[in-house]
This record gives sequence, C-alpha cells and structure tokens, in this order.
Amino acid sequence: MHRVVITGGTGLIGSYLSTILASEGWHVVHLTRSGKKRGRYESYRWDPDNGYCDREAFREGDAIIHLAASNIGAGRWNEARKREIIRSRTVTGQLINRMTLGAGIMPSVYITASGVNYYGTEISEKIFSESDPPAGDFLGETCRLWEAAADPFSGKGVRVVRLRTAVVLARSGSALNRMTAPARAGLVVRLAPGNQYFPWIHIADLCGIYNKALADSTMSGAFNAVAPHHVTHDQLMNEVARQKHLPVFLPHVPVWLLRAVFGEMAVILTAGSRISSDRLSAAGFRFRYPDISSALRACL
Repeated sequence: MHRVVITGGTGLIGSYLSTILASEGWHVVHLTRSGKKRGRYESYRWDPDNGYCDREAFREGDAIIHLAASNIGAGRWNEARKREIIRSRTVTGQLINRMTLGAGIMPSVYITASGVNYYGTEISEKIFSESDPPAGDFLGETCRLWEAAADPFSGKGVRVVRLRTAVVLARSGSALNRMTAPARAGLVVRLAPGNQYFPWIHIADLCGIYNKALADSTMSGAFNAVAPHHVTHDQLMNEVARQKHLPVFLPHVPVWLLRAVFGEMAVILTAGSRISSDRLSAAGFRFRYPDISSALRACL
C-alpha cells in the first residue's frame, strides 16, 4: 500500500482528496495541529509556527501533498495579515523539507498547492499559461514564494508538481456557497465591473488532478488546475440565476463599496484573467466538469 502524507487534510480539498485516495488503496496520513486521529486516517501532530513536527510522520518513499495554507479571504489584508498569508505557505514547506530531506528521507513525489493568482490580479485579454512569469503584486509574490518552498526537493531530484489552483466549486464549504447565499432569498448579486474573468474548477476535477499527479511519473513542474471553460463574473452569476430560476435585475455592487468593505482584499473579487489548462490536457487529463453549466448543476 502506497503511503501519502497530506497537510491540510481536514480542509475542503484535503477532505475530498483523502476520501478518494483511500478508496483507491492509498494509506492516507494527515499532519494536523492536534495530532488526533479523525476517522480512518493515521494522524501526526505538527506545529509549523514553532517548527515542530512528529519525527515519525514521514517515511522513505512517501508521496507528499502539501495543501496547508491560510485562507486569503479570511480577513482584511493589513500588513500583519499579509505576513501570515505568506508565512503559512513558506514556513510549512520549509518544515516538511527539514523533516524529510534534512533527516535523510527521500519522498517519491512532492505535490504542492499554489494559486492562479501567480499571474496577478488584473482584468486582461491575455490567456496566461505556465510559461508566464509571476506577477509583481502581493498575490503573485505570495504564490512565487509558495512554490519556491518546494525547490529543495527538486534540487535533490524529487519529482515536484506545482498545481496553480483556481477557485474551487463544491456542493458545500466552497466560495460558491458564499457567492450564491443571497439566492436563498431570491436575489442574484453581481459584483462590479462584471467583465472580470472567474477562473474555476470543480472539486472532483481538482482531486482527479492530484490523483493523476501522484500516479503519473511524467508530470513535473507547474500545471494550471483550472477548467477549460472561461467565464466572466457576470456569465457565472447569470448561469446561477438560470439554474435557480431567478431574475437578474439588481445593479452591480460597485467597486468603491467592495473596497470600502474589504479593503485591498477586494481585488480578488473585482479582477481576474483567463488561465489556460492546455498543459494539463496535453498531459492526458480529462475533465469531468469542463463547462460551468455542468459544474453548477453538480453543486447547486
């Protein structure tokens, strides 16, 4: 039985992924701050803030999936919050490095989450691919540092996969639930300017990508974990309205109001570009939910 160690295994992606991998015969191990076993998964304690990890957590030849990271939408971005967002993505990776390579343990593969915000937060007609450089804004720099934490593994010859992930759509617990919450009151709320692109992926496809990255030894480097169907924010919300049988008549929530409420963090709501999934398709991955209509039907 192959062993896979997952950080962030109790979060949205980690929970779905753990279930899928366990059903396919993987021995799933979680790193958690409590170290308490949840369900059927073996669990070890780690405390990245204080540089601690149970030395028994890793074994030679483990596959490692690093998902743990602070939610960028959990609060306004003051300077302390920005430092925490970056730290949660870098210190954790450095700790895994020390507990594996630093202890003479060589993983079989290291897969790290990243974000499509690697390419920046802007409205652009450009379709970004993995060959494009990181943006110079806060989120671009955050993703660059996040991915760089995996460099020691590739430097030692470990196969490293970096999955630049779009907004994840799921039936519960995802950003979609917050975006469509007003629909329960019969309202479809759209955010200005409306033409910002909305890169997305269904949770089932994202877990499928992680599964493929574990098994496919030809996958290496960065891949955009994003669905091939490009939609704007207005197109997304119009499809929500269609499937919910609701009218779309309210004006957009203005950008100035979003900035007043969310501060600098509003950029993740008001900007967005198209992201290419061509490299993933070329690697042989086939999407279960390639278009927004089928993905929303599965979620709503």
